[in-house]
Parts: sequence; structure tokens; C-alpha cells
Amino acid sequence: MAIEAWFMQENDEDKRLPHHCNPQEFVSPDHLAEIGVLYWNLNPKVFENDGELQKIRQDRGYNYMDILDLCPEKVENYEQKLRNFYTEHIHADEEIRYCLEGNGYFDVREKDDRWIRIWIKPGDLIILPAGIYHRFTLDTTNYIKLMRLFLGEPVWTAHNRPQDNHPSRREYIKNFVNKIIVGSPLEAR
Repeated sequence: MAIEAWFMQENDEDKRLPHHCNPQEFVSPDHLAEIGVLYWNLNPKVFENDGELQKIRQDRGYNYMDILDLCPEKVENYEQKLRNFYTEHIHADEEIRYCLEGNGYFDVREKDDRWIRIWIKPGDLIILPAGIYHRFTLDTTNYIKLMRLFLGEPVWTAHNRPQDNHPSRREYIKNFVNKIIVGSPLEAR
């Protein structure tokens, strides 16, 4: 099953709603790959012994993992954390998230600066490239359980927009914005 993504209509409604444009404008997994977003669909029920997940981790060098249960009952300062996650930012490294339970939205900036909303559900593993402007929120279920993967020790630093001179942002622009991509790194299954 492919991941669901669409161009987003920005407005003042609840950020946990889908925010479809009218008419709706869906975004293909291939289009996500063109802006550097990689995607796999795995079986979250067997994540502890999933050979495909282990192969992805080994091939990409993800040697650190933790689990985040994000809901009002389990996270101290829940509302503040969600506001922080929803503030547009970049990271110096990839952001790797594997949805084990629940649902949420990653919003990423397209080449023309439009928002694309990516709805992640159980089994969706996405990788956001270093330097892509993005943000995160839950959907109306108010719950998600995510596996977070890292290269080496985890780095939690978010660099809020504007960050156009940050080295990871400059590298992202060089690799995905100013360049026509030949071939697709998409690994969708």
C-alpha cells in the first residue's frame, strides 16, 4: 500500500485535520522521492524481528533506535511539544520515522515552497532528507507510536526557519531543488 500525500491548503482550522485543497491535489510516491522523501511499507506487528527493517537499518547505517508514544496521557508538556514539532524547521541529519500505531502528518515543503501533507499510518516508514523544511502533528486521533532511527548518537536539534545558509539546507537545495532528478530513490513496496 502506498503512502497518502497531498498538497495542503493552509488555513486557520485545526492543524490535525487533512487540509485538502479544493479540488484535492494528491502527490505520488514518485513525486515525494523527487524531493528526497523515501518511503517503505512494513509490517508493524513484527517490527522487533522484521528482516526487511533490519536490512534497511543495516544498509543505511541506522544503529540507534528508540520508541516514542505521543499522546496527552504519556507525554509531559504534550501541547508544548506538539507546538514545537509543528514549527517549521530543518535538521542537519535525516529524520527517520516508522509508524507502529496511530496516525500523524509530516508536512514537507515542495520545490516551489508549497506544503505537502504526508499522512503516516501503521507500517509507514519515511525518511526526510537533511535540510528539507518540515513539521509534524498528530491527526484527530491524538495518538501515534513511532520508532525513531538515527545514525550514531541521536541529534535532536531543530533549526527553525529561516535556515537557508545552514550547510544541510544548502546541500538539500543543491541535490533536490536546483537539480533535475534522473531516476528515483523511492523504495516503496
